[in-house]
Amino acid sequence: MSREKVLSLLREHPNQSLSGEAMSRQLGVSRAAVWKAIEALRQEGYVISSAPNRGYCLQSAPDRVREGELAGPLAGCLVGSQLACLDVIDSTNTECKRRAMVGAPEGLVVLAEEQTGGRGRLGRSFQSPRGCGLYLSALLRPHAEPAAVTDFTAWVAVAVCDGIEAACGIRPRIKWTNDIVLNGRKLVGILTELGLESETNSLQYLVTGIGVNVNHTPEDFSPDIRDMAGSLAMELGHPVRRVELAAAIIRALDRMYRSFPQDKQRYLDQYRADCLTQGNRVQLVTPVSRQEAYALEIDDQFRLVVELEDGTRKALSAGEVSVRGMYGYV
Repeated sequence: MSREKVLSLLREHPNQSLSGEAMSRQLGVSRAAVWKAIEALRQEGYVISSAPNRGYCLQSAPDRVREGELAGPLAGCLVGSQLACLDVIDSTNTECKRRAMVGAPEGLVVLAEEQTGGRGRLGRSFQSPRGCGLYLSALLRPHAEPAAVTDFTAWVAVAVCDGIEAACGIRPRIKWTNDIVLNGRKLVGILTELGLESETNSLQYLVTGIGVNVNHTPEDFSPDIRDMAGSLAMELGHPVRRVELAAAIIRALDRMYRSFPQDKQRYLDQYRADCLTQGNRVQLVTPVSRQEAYALEIDDQFRLVVELEDGTRKALSAGEVSVRGMYGYV
């Protein structure tokens, strides 16, 4: 833990030298413990200069998503007030739910360098190669009925777009309901899961999982999704520091959660502006059929209103919708 605290201190004072004595006093550890933490960080790829009578200064850092990198940027946030930065996990959502069931506090965010069993909507897998993407899940405990959080994923989608825009200077679009796309390629998957009390059906917790393709190359995607998946690095033409993106997205989630549900109109307006589905020919996809329709609008409950070929209209609150011109649908 002292390693993460030392890193956080160095991060809080960029381009400044901090003496070992000052750090030991502030952290309540010995100077030897500070020195050991510095040496451990150097072995992990952190370039930390040192000079007599001046102290230590962080010069450069590897692209690692860890508590010491995030603690400073997330100070004062409820979402991200507790962090679990893991090397490998089956699924950040699954781990978040495991911790929720043994009493983990609201605001916990679980992050991983790699997922071996990343999950998406409708039982699909989410490819999570090591060191390429951002894989995180947030544990929330809203005081609400289950029916009151049916549109929560739409709020999350807007927050993710906010975070990407803040970190990268570009704003992706949303394919209803919760795919984040950039230049026609899927960039982000979102999966929200609820924990309910069996006897009363009351909401115990909500876990929202976010997987972002950050520094993937085409070869990092399996052949079956290579034509439809993209990454920030592929679209921007340069790598993105994942820890900076993580901080921006978590801060955006924190702002969103503090606004939920009272600031619905603002998030609804932004969702409508970000969503690229309305105004397009679509297919309504079920396990056994595909039905042609035209996407008209997003209604006040974040539902997609479509017009079928016979002229009837329906409002969709969930389901799979393909948009013509995307993901191979022509």
